[in-house]
Amino acid sequence: MTDIQNAVEKIRNRERVSYDEALFLYKNADIMTLGELADEIRRLMHPEPVATYVIDRNINYTNICISGCKFCAYFRAPEDGRGYVLSREELAQKISETQALGGTQILLQGGLHPDLPLSFYEDMLFFIKSNFVGIHCHAFSPPEIIHLARLSGISVKDVLLRLQASGLDSIPGGGAEILVDRVRKIISPQKASTDEWLGVMETAHGLGIKTTATMMFGHVETVEERIQHLVRLRDLQDRTGGFTAFIPWPFQPKNTALDVAHSTALDYLRLLATSRIVLDNFPNLQASWVTQGPKVAQIALFFGANDFGSTMIEENVVAATGVSHKLSEYEIRRLITGAGFRPMQRLMDYRLVDEPRREM
Repeated sequence: MTDIQNAVEKIRNRERVSYDEALFLYKNADIMTLGELADEIRRLMHPEPVATYVIDRNINYTNICISGCKFCAYFRAPEDGRGYVLSREELAQKISETQALGGTQILLQGGLHPDLPLSFYEDMLFFIKSNFVGIHCHAFSPPEIIHLARLSGISVKDVLLRLQASGLDSIPGGGAEILVDRVRKIISPQKASTDEWLGVMETAHGLGIKTTATMMFGHVETVEERIQHLVRLRDLQDRTGGFTAFIPWPFQPKNTALDVAHSTALDYLRLLATSRIVLDNFPNLQASWVTQGPKVAQIALFFGANDFGSTMIEENVVAATGVSHKLSEYEIRRLITGAGFRPMQRLMDYRLVDEPRREM
């Protein structure tokens, strides 16, 4: 029996693969074997032929950032005249539009602004919760939390407690990139370290704040480092159970300071399937139509993904790299149905929205 056959048998017996086994599969198994294994796991975890999605909007409350990450085409330095901070009126208009389209949450993220105090973020959350009933605030990635802790001179836990009291509901997994410090020192040397990113998530989980996890791959990392990233997430999930989903996507190099080749759809599907195999304690895996386009996202539903992601009524960061895919809720439901699944709208924690809908 070959090493691949041994690993396949282990997975089909619902046994956990080690780092070495996952790396061997990633490097040596053909794409269809990986896809078949990931699809089997997805069907075991989600027996019903359902693919979920969420109606939300990405709101970047500021683009001013002192991090200077080499992969980002969206940020502006504090002295750049193109920098902005959204007014309350602009924020309210964006959320009103989201609710009018059936939206249930906003993903609120910005740069590491050098001058906005913690009270600004508390007031923003309070404003949203006071004026928009039922909106879930999925907000502030770990680097933003760490930045606020440093600016305020208080602990990460105290920052989270204050934000939670003001209306923070959950935390997105942004800023993970690759959870290996060698990589982070190259592409984002001024941002949170691996241990700091994981530490914010562990602290948040301890406070009952659910989060997602992400990976941005296809730049300066090795295959070994991709697997290390997955295993570190799995280890934390073993301890806390606080991650609701994992979302990987390939780096988009246009208009950035990194001169690397585009990842292919096959690169994406290989990573996605391997993620479903390794992350046996993550209940949900999300497809990335924003970077891959709708057709590859449909295929992703057969490579381990059970969630089609967000309608992303607004998305600015990926769009700044020249990649622009737009899908309405109707189109997402049509694509899910076309792939042979039943579309169901969900909330951040994957509870389903109980609304009768006409199927396409």
